[in-house]
Amino acid sequence: MLKFILETRNLTKSYGKQVVVDNLSLKVPQGYIYGLLGPNGAGKSTTLKLLTGVARPSHGEILVFGEPWRREALRYIGALIETPALYGNLTAWENLQIHTTMLDLDDQEIRRVLKIVGLEDTGGKLVSRFSLGMKQRLGIAIALLGNPRLLILDEPMNGLDPLGMQKLRELIKNLAHQGITVLISSHILGEITQVADYVGIIHEGKLKFQGKLLPGEDLEKLFLDVVRGEENA
Repeated sequence: MLKFILETRNLTKSYGKQVVVDNLSLKVPQGYIYGLLGPNGAGKSTTLKLLTGVARPSHGEILVFGEPWRREALRYIGALIETPALYGNLTAWENLQIHTTMLDLDDQEIRRVLKIVGLEDTGGKLVSRFSLGMKQRLGIAIALLGNPRLLILDEPMNGLDPLGMQKLRELIKNLAHQGITVLISSHILGEITQVADYVGIIHEGKLKFQGKLLPGEDLEKLFLDVVRGEENA
């Protein structure tokens, strides 16, 4: 029987009369990679902001680790929402050191996460000279500080070249193999097909599909059937 590390029940977010997230009920199984899909403007990023406490729900409930969401739960949740906030005039080590100082973690933790994301050999190279893919991986390294149980990534593949996508894909798979549950939002269906175990499809703020991604399943067809079916309804 599946154990859910994260659930939402009728999660709703409105800005005035505009409903951005509409009665969303997600179920993210522990130990798996869950792909949250949807067209641009579907409500994916807002949903992740609600899950990480960046925005507050208008209605509904969030359960994390089997309990109602509390700010203390963020200690066990790593997140990269939108573009990582990095200091270009510092090295990867120095960027991480700012966060470990705030979190009261030692330098061993910096070594650990740099090795996980494959940036342990960047030495004195300034982050301003990093490729976009390296910056994304450094952002994930920051999210991994403190060894979280749940990692939330918002469109991490955006702007990456094929090599950068491959490295990031391998990283995400390795994190799942280490027992970290990964929730990743994206509109790049081909990448999600290669990493996700479960998917949810959001359209106009509503969850239109949720389930296990079967081997060989045509995710593009599933996605288009769900979205076009809604548009033609």
